[in-house]
Amino acid sequence: MSGDPQAPARAKGRCPTCGKPVSQEFRPFCSRRCADLDLHRWLSGGYAIPVTESDERPQDGAPGEGDDPERH
Repeated sequence: MSGDPQAPARAKGRCPTCGKPVSQEFRPFCSRRCADLDLHRWLSGGYAIPVTESDERPQDGAPGEGDDPERH
């Protein structure tokens, strides 16, 4: 690997919000604005892991697949 050995590995990356070069001050973002936009997405639920019906517990309260019946 060439370059300054003390330089951060991610310094040459791209902002995940807009794609501009990363700023050391706001890493991994390029600016305070992009960092704030990302924070807003987290706080407003914009980033979420999708859940399928098979991941949910049955409505009747019966143990779901993989539940330990001894724990109930």
